[in-house]
Amino acid sequence: MKESGSVRFLYNTIPGRIVLKALTAPSISKLAATALNNKLSALYIPYFVKKNNIDTEKFVRPFGGYYSFNEFFMRKMKDEYLHTEEGILCSPCDGLLTVKAIDDSSVFRIKHCKYDLARLLKDDELAKRFVGGTALIFRLTPTHYHRYNYCVDGPASHNVRIDGILHCVRPIALERYPVFTENSREYISISSKKLGTVVQMEVGALLVGKIANDELNNCDAIINTEKGHFEFGGSTIIVLLDHKVRLKAKLKTRERIDGEIPVTIGEALL
Repeated sequence: MKESGSVRFLYNTIPGRIVLKALTAPSISKLAATALNNKLSALYIPYFVKKNNIDTEKFVRPFGGYYSFNEFFMRKMKDEYLHTEEGILCSPCDGLLTVKAIDDSSVFRIKHCKYDLARLLKDDELAKRFVGGTALIFRLTPTHYHRYNYCVDGPASHNVRIDGILHCVRPIALERYPVFTENSREYISISSKKLGTVVQMEVGALLVGKIANDELNNCDAIINTEKGHFEFGGSTIIVLLDHKVRLKAKLKTRERIDGEIPVTIGEALL
């Protein structure tokens, strides 16, 4: 995905990072969240629906309508439109999928931030398990459905939460992959009988994207059951597999020029 000039300015220049630091200050993030949860923000919904050609009949509408734009953004799809398939690995969300092989030098660009695997997980030992494996990166745009499911079955670890940070505007010395921002993210490890160790991670948008995960029942992940949702902001889900996999052939036929593959929540990938 090609970055816009404004994104390159914000993330790749010192003046841009100064602006970015101001934009992502906690007070600004709280102000943005307050505005999106305000009743007046609901006035934006009809424009957003029309602009993005969203079929509102597919979603559960609260009695009296959506209170705010954020409530609309977190809308829940009606059961009859949630089509799931049998598979050992299913798409956790609607989005655009990129498949990457993982090796010792792998660097992942997630929402304009660069991570090696150890930085992404904040766990060196866990990161080593996935060298030689596969990363599935699902990019959600603001127009996608922002609720997501478990991608596999199996006993799951406790949830690991990593708070987002914004580094100083000076380059960071002695870093293999210098970064200036880190998005908030949460992940669990799932022990799949057929796929081994699987990590499912949610990554929030830097400014206002909030991750809201449901409580895990009986410590077991159940494929194609809802795991949680994102609040406003384009977001990302990452699935890490500890070995190489070959996805279903039908997916390759949809691959776009930029390498992304459109997928739907509950769709079988393996």
